[in-house]
Amino acid sequence: MQSPSIHPPQTPWPEDWLKPRWPAPASVQAFCSTRTGGVSTAPFDSLNLGTHVGDTPQAVHANREQLQQTLGVPPLFLDQVHGTAVHRAERLSVDGACADGSWTAETALACTVMVADCLPILLCTADGGRVAALHAGWRGLAGDGGADGCATGIVETFLKEQKARGAEAAQWLAWLGPCIGPQAFEVGDEVRAAFVQSANLAHQAFRPHGQGKWLADLALLARQRLQAAGVNHIFGNDSTTPWCTVGNPLRFFSHRRDRVSGRFAAGIWRV
Repeated sequence: MQSPSIHPPQTPWPEDWLKPRWPAPASVQAFCSTRTGGVSTAPFDSLNLGTHVGDTPQAVHANREQLQQTLGVPPLFLDQVHGTAVHRAERLSVDGACADGSWTAETALACTVMVADCLPILLCTADGGRVAALHAGWRGLAGDGGADGCATGIVETFLKEQKARGAEAAQWLAWLGPCIGPQAFEVGDEVRAAFVQSANLAHQAFRPHGQGKWLADLALLARQRLQAAGVNHIFGNDSTTPWCTVGNPLRFFSHRRDRVSGRFAAGIWRV
């Protein structure tokens, strides 16, 4: 069983933050925060990074400032809408672009996504020339569901754009962060249909759980999408219990578990 690994940080990160274990070039740095750190009080305790969840603006601002000081580079936050748009992050970019992913070829700018059950996907090219962060809930991952037989979720949208810019899918490495696990993610028939109608192996990610209900493996669905699109090197979340946001309440925020919840973040940058 693969567990979220903690490597000795290059900066004084809280010891339970995740530092991806993957063969990224030394010029690429990545992180995934937890609840640890920050100043927010319950139920947002304590490193809540979300401005839209009911926490006080002063606390969120302080938490984001702490994050930037810890990383040593500015994190770029998005206005995430469970869609498939991916924003090109540049030096003059500001927080709030309406997108569910960002990418950059610039240095010292952290592409960042916030999650509390959805799946963060961090990516870099093998040469370290580009990095990206995607927010993959089931809607963004499924996209239009492939009604025409061709799935176009956030993974496919991102890789299509990168191919047009000269970076083929096989050049990318991917790391999957914590998300709601397959023992906790109950969905209806419509969610299963959104995936299985366009992907031959998607049925493997669903187990029956009562009439019209299924337990879905979000991380497996993401791995399938990445592999089908041509990404051959995928690391991180293997759908086991240590990666489940719902099942690890002391470490991860979870909207499904708590309803009122903070947000943690995953991000990646070039040095």
